[in-house]
Amino acid sequence: MRVVRGREFVADRAWGAEDIASMNGVSTRLHWTDQPYKWHVNDGEEVFVVLDGKVEMFFRENGEEASVTLGVGDIFYASVGTEHVAHPVGEARILVVEKEGSV
Repeated sequence: MRVVRGREFVADRAWGAEDIASMNGVSTRLHWTDQPYKWHVNDGEEVFVVLDGKVEMFFRENGEEASVTLGVGDIFYASVGTEHVAHPVGEARILVVEKEGSV
């Protein structure tokens, strides 16, 4: 048993993470960041939940770039092959559920 205070978590670098759980090949990690990530495509599906702060999520579909602003409690689902990049607005804390070892 363990309690993680997500809104209090701070990493020593952008996109630093605390591993929460690993279950049947799926990892759940808590990330802290104040910097954008990089454009990427995950090895599988990804669930991205904003726990604290705001994140502008850019994504490409059918060759077109778009974005959506995510606030606390918002969830972004990236299906297989979805190219995307997260840009926090200030500091953000994000829960990410994805295939273990994914980018």
